[in-house]
Amino acid sequence: MVALLGSVVVAIGIGTVAVPITQTWAFLRAGLFGGTIGAEDAGHYRIIWDIRLPRVLLAVIVGAGLATVGVAVQAMVRNALAEPFVLGISSGASVGATAVTLFGIFASLGIYALSIGAFLAALAATTIVYLVARTRQGLTPLRLVLTGTALSQGFFAITTVLVFQAPNGEAARAALFWLLGSLAGANWGALPVAAIVIVAGVFLLVALAGRLNALAMGDEAATTLGVDVTRLRVFLFVACSAMTGVLVAVSGAIGFVGLILPHLVRLVVGADHRRVLLVAPLAGAVFLVWVDVAARVLAAPEELPIGVLTAAVGVPAFLILMRRRAYVFGGA
Repeated sequence: MVALLGSVVVAIGIGTVAVPITQTWAFLRAGLFGGTIGAEDAGHYRIIWDIRLPRVLLAVIVGAGLATVGVAVQAMVRNALAEPFVLGISSGASVGATAVTLFGIFASLGIYALSIGAFLAALAATTIVYLVARTRQGLTPLRLVLTGTALSQGFFAITTVLVFQAPNGEAARAALFWLLGSLAGANWGALPVAAIVIVAGVFLLVALAGRLNALAMGDEAATTLGVDVTRLRVFLFVACSAMTGVLVAVSGAIGFVGLILPHLVRLVVGADHRRVLLVAPLAGAVFLVWVDVAARVLAAPEELPIGVLTAAVGVPAFLILMRRRAYVFGGA
């Protein structure tokens, strides 16, 4: 928590226009508790309060949400390679976001058009995945993974066709940039809904930590411990899908956070979900705050897609984990 708070304050001051940490802290105090800002500092204050603070807070929300959903999905499907996007929700959301970006669907909604289009498409993808994967025995891990993977490829194909049909090159570039993940569209209007959904989802999953421990041991073991596996898996699917849909709607498809962070946290605190689910949101938030800083400054004044940087960090981290013989994927 200390690392997260420190990261937020420091990250707000970093960018194309550097603001000293003392001045950043003064601006934050003025914005939160009231105060007077001199005319010569008005420009810097607007940069800090209206542009960077919403962006950094969104990075906290998205990082925490992706890491938490990653932990839950890996337990739900008992697969060390599972991540928030394995269920096909993000690919479905990408179809909606691409259609909004390229063809102006929901244009009457203004700045909220992209988020609403992505969320509605994610909701439709969730419904399709559930209906296809569901059997009389409920949702089984294998069917969930296979259905999500297959539909992800289908949604990706639709997205590719839409990009190729883009009316101009700039629209296609904007769509591709969003598909790789970006927090550039952060604003105060996008934060409340995302924060409420993610915070509520984190608390719900923390409350289910004991049942996730049982589920990770297998359906038979969980059943003998009194866990209704079918109901629990359906609940987890709905909760994770809702959280993923909201995250993709506000930030695009940011990969590797939900895959790598759960394994790194398990290296530190062990496999008990009662500890993992307390640490993973904080670790994910700190990680994405600094990845977003790198995205803003490495190619300034241009901005790099966050998904490129998370992959650049995630791939080496994953390979190092594979070489560690003492670590068992999935936290066995």
